[in-house]
Amino acid sequence: QVQLVESGGGSVQAGGSLRLSCAASGEARSRVCMGWFRQAPGKEREGVAATSSDSTYYADSVKGRFTISSDNAGNTLYLQMNSLKPEDTAMYYCAAHVRGGYCPLLRPTYDYWGWGTQVTVSS
Repeated sequence: QVQLVESGGGSVQAGGSLRLSCAASGEARSRVCMGWFRQAPGKEREGVAATSSDSTYYADSVKGRFTISSDNAGNTLYLQMNSLKPEDTAMYYCAAHVRGGYCPLLRPTYDYWGWGTQVTVSS
């Protein structure tokens, strides 16, 4: 079992920044990868960023603006979001994958999910 708890969401104006955090516990050694996803009302959940074996992956829509990172112990996952746009408004979810020995990268097929944190960007 992996438990994930997100924090750091909020409301900002366009051009602003937010830093999301995800506290992870349980099965640390079996985690293949971790990622951030988002879902806006009426839209499908989409991958934002992922990290696996020290490699990082980003959706084209956030490249150059968002940065995924984690602490040395792997207990906290971060998403630094800069130059935010109104279209970044969504519920943001942290996810962890442990099965299969592969990383789904930006596909929303991870094994474990947090409850999400809301990000709202106003113009």
